Amino acid sequence: MTTPLDRLTEALADRYRIDKEIGAGGMATVYLAHDVRHDRQVALKVLRPELSAILGAERFLAEIRTTANLQHPHILPLHDSGEAAGLVFYVMPFVEGESLRDRLKREQQLPIADAVKLAREIAGALDYAHRHGVVHRDIKPENILLHDGQALVADFGIALAVSRTDGSTRMTETGLSLGTPHYMSPEQAMGERTVDARTDVYALGCVLYEMLAGEPPFTGPSAQAIVAKVMASDPDAITTLRRSVPPHVTAVVHTAIQKLPADRFPTAAAFAEALGNTSFATTLSLPGVAGSAAPGLRSNRPALTLGAVAVAAIGMALWGWLRPGPVPEVSRYSVLLPEDQALGNSQQSRVAISPDGKVLVYASEGGSNPQLMARPRDALVASALGGTGGAINPSFSPDGKRVAFVQGSPRALRVSSLAGGAPVTVTDSLVDQGGVSWGYDGYIYYDGHLEGDGVARVRETGGDPEQVTMPDSSTETWHFQPEALPNGRGVLFTIAVGNGGWKIGASLVGSLRHTVLAEGRAPKYMLGFLFYVTSDGNLMAAPFDQEKLAFTGDATPVAQELAIRGLGRVDLTFSQSGTMVYTRGTQSEGKAELVWVTRNGTVTSVDTSWTQVMDDPALSPDGRRVALTVREAGQLDVWIKELDRGPATKISFGAPLNYAPAWTPDGQSILFSTFGGLETGGALMLGPADGARLPATYRTGIVSRRQTRYTADGQWVVFGRNGDIQAIRTMGDTGVVGLIHQPSVEIYGSVSPDGRWLAYMSDETGQYQVYVTPFPDTKVAKRVVSVDGGLFPQWARNGRELFYVTPGGTVIAAQVLSGAAFAVGERKVLFEAGSLRLRSYSGLEPSPDGNRFLMLRQAGIGERPDELIVVENFLTEVRAKVKQ
Repeated sequence: MTTPLDRLTEALADRYRIDKEIGAGGMATVYLAHDVRHDRQVALKVLRPELSAILGAERFLAEIRTTANLQHPHILPLHDSGEAAGLVFYVMPFVEGESLRDRLKREQQLPIADAVKLAREIAGALDYAHRHGVVHRDIKPENILLHDGQALVADFGIALAVSRTDGSTRMTETGLSLGTPHYMSPEQAMGERTVDARTDVYALGCVLYEMLAGEPPFTGPSAQAIVAKVMASDPDAITTLRRSVPPHVTAVVHTAIQKLPADRFPTAAAFAEALGNTSFATTLSLPGVAGSAAPGLRSNRPALTLGAVAVAAIGMALWGWLRPGPVPEVSRYSVLLPEDQALGNSQQSRVAISPDGKVLVYASEGGSNPQLMARPRDALVASALGGTGGAINPSFSPDGKRVAFVQGSPRALRVSSLAGGAPVTVTDSLVDQGGVSWGYDGYIYYDGHLEGDGVARVRETGGDPEQVTMPDSSTETWHFQPEALPNGRGVLFTIAVGNGGWKIGASLVGSLRHTVLAEGRAPKYMLGFLFYVTSDGNLMAAPFDQEKLAFTGDATPVAQELAIRGLGRVDLTFSQSGTMVYTRGTQSEGKAELVWVTRNGTVTSVDTSWTQVMDDPALSPDGRRVALTVREAGQLDVWIKELDRGPATKISFGAPLNYAPAWTPDGQSILFSTFGGLETGGALMLGPADGARLPATYRTGIVSRRQTRYTADGQWVVFGRNGDIQAIRTMGDTGVVGLIHQPSVEIYGSVSPDGRWLAYMSDETGQYQVYVTPFPDTKVAKRVVSVDGGLFPQWARNGRELFYVTPGGTVIAAQVLSGAAFAVGERKVLFEAGSLRLRSYSGLEPSPDGNRFLMLRQAGIGERPDELIVVENFLTEVRAKVKQ
C-alpha cells in the first residue's frame, strides 16, 4: 500500500528527488530533496493534508506566490510551490547551518554584539518586505536560519497565506494558530488580522529580548497563560536578567515591545537605525518595567492586574486570536485637484504614489508655474516641490522619501527630496520623455535615446547610463514606459511597433534580449501581478512570475475607462500597500470630434456623427475642408473631411503610418509623411485632395514627426524632425535646410503669411515658449512671444495676429505690430480651452477670417484634468477576479 509520501515522491520524480525527513512542525513536514533540474539541494516542505484540505490548496498557493518575489540578502527565497498527489508543497533553498532556535538551545544567551548584528540583519529583511507591502506575522527563532553567521528570514508570507485563505474560518480544527504566543503582538492576540510593520517590529523585539536575556519577555505553562501576560502584564526590564546590556539596546528592546503599536518604532528600518545609535534613548515613558529600572527607563503607571475586566479581555483575545480576520474592503473615490493645480494635457506620465500609499505626487500644468506637487494622503492641500518647474514622469524611490523625474532642455533625469532642497541631476545624457521607474536595485530606469531608442538605466547616485533594452529594428520603433521589477533582475516596458500599436515587453537586465508578453501599454507590477492597459482603456491583470518573466495565469479585466492620451500615455500608479491611482476617460485611445470655437469660447460641433481617434488637423486655405490623421486598428491614415457635415475620404494607402498632412497653397493637393518601418524607411507623399488618384512619392528619406506646413507662396515646406525645425524648397535646390537646430526640442514651425517670420515652440528654458525669428535666415535674431509658456503657434491669415496656447490651456492672440523688426503689441486672452484637446499633434486651426478656430474635443465623458481616481485595497478585488 502506497503512502501519501510515496505518491508525492512519484509525482515529483522529474523535478525533485526526496532524500529524507529533516524536520516537522505544526503546519508542515520538511524533507531534504535534490532539485533535479538545477542540481542543487533544497528544503521541500509538505503542508499537512488536513490543513491543506481546510485552507484550500489553490488559494494558499496563490497567496504564497505573491511573496515569492521578495529578493533580499537576508530573506530565504521561495523557489517553487505547487500541488501534487493531493499534497501541497513549497520549496526553499537548503541552508547548511542551524536555526536561531538551535543556537539559543545550545548557548541560551548570545554575545551582545552577535544579538545586535542578527537583529539588524533581520530588521533589514523586514524593512524590505514591508516596503513591498508584505508583513511576516510569525517572526520567531525557528524562522531565523543562520548561514555563515548571517541571518536568513524563512517562511515569509506563509502566515499571511494561511490568514487569507478561505479555510481560515476553521483553523482551530487543525490546532494551528497564526503567530506564536511568545512573540505575538497584543493586536494579533486580540484577533486583528489587518496588521502592519509594527507587528513584526514587536516580534523582533521579543526575539532580541530572548537572544540577550535567554528567555522571551513573556513565558507561561500554556498558550492561554502567555497570551494573558501579553495582554495584561509588563515584561521584566532586560537589565534585571542581564545587567551588561547597553542602555541604548535596552531602550530599543523596550520600545519595540510596547503594547500600543503607536508607541513602537514605526518601521523596521527605524528599529535597526536605533540599534546602531549608542546615544539612542527612548522618549516614551515605558510602563510597568518590573525590577530595577534600566538606565533611561522609568515607569509612570502601575501594571494592569488580572481582575475581572482583564480576564474578560483575555477571553476575548483568545477568541479573536483564532477567529478569521476580515478581508480588507475595496474603496473608490475621486480626488479633485484645485483649478490652478490641474494635470493639464501633457502626454507624459503625471502621477505617482509612494510605496506606502501615503503621498501623492503629480505634475501640475495648471496656473502660471507648472511643477510637481506633493500631497500627503491626510492633507487637504498639496505643496510644490521646489525647482521642479516643467517636470514630467515622477517616480518614487523605494523608501518613499525622494522623487525622480525628467526636466529641462536638454532633458535631464533629476531627483528631489520630499523633505526639501534643490533637485539633484542624476544624468543629462540621452534622456527622453517616455517614463521613469526607480528600481529596488539602486538604479533608475528611464526612456533613453541610446542605441535603437530603448530603455536605459543609471545608478541613483549618478554615473554613465547603461543600455537595458534593444528594439527589434524589423518590427519595433522604440521602447518606453519602463517598470523595474522588485527583484532587480528584470524590467517591463511598452513597445511601440511599426503599425502604430503597442505591446508589453519583458527583459532580463544585462541580456539586451526581450520577450513580447501581450498587446497593451503602461505595464505595472505589484505583488505577483502584472497590470497593463488595452487600447480600449481596460486594465488587465495576470499572475506573473518575475523570475521567469512569464505569465502564470490568464489576463482578466479588473478596471475600465482608464484615460489614454497621445502616444499611449496612461496615468496609472500603484503603491505596495495596494492602492491604485489613475485618471479616467472613455472611448478607444481618446476618440474625438471636430468643433468650431469662437473667439469668446463658444463651442459648436462640426459633425456629431463623425468621431474618430484623430490628430494633426490642418484646415484648407478656403476653410471648407480639414485634413487630419485617423487611427483605426493600429493603422494611421490621412483623411479629408468636408465641413461641416460633408463626407470624409481616406487618401493614404499602403504604409502603416501616414500623418502630418499639409495643404498646398491652392488647396488642390495634400503633402504628408509616410513610414513603413525602420527597414523600408519613410518619405513625403503628395496626392490630390479629392482622392482622384493615389499619392506619389515627393521626397524619400524625409519623415516629419510634427506639423508640416507650406509657406503662403508655396516655395517652401517647413516641418519638424528629430526635435529640429527644417525646410525644403519646392523648386531649384531642394536639399534639406536646417532652420532651428539646438540641444532643446523645437517643433510646430509656421511661417507668417508675408514670408518674413518663422514662429515655433521650444523648451530651451525648461518650459515651452513661443519664439519668432526671421525667415529663412533664422540665425540673425529671435524674439520670445509668450510670457508664461506657450504652445502651438499659428498665424492669422492676415498676419496681424499670432495665436498660441498657454500650458494652462488659455488661448492667446498676440498682436503683431507692423515695421521692419518683429514686435508684439497687446496679448489678448480669448478663451480657456478646457476639455478641448491640446496636445503635441493637435493645436488650434484659425479660420480664414480669424473669428473662429477648428479644434478637437474628447468624445464621450473624456478625461478631467482635475480629477484622480483612487482605489484602496485594490488587490482584494484583483484576487477575487483573477484565476491563478
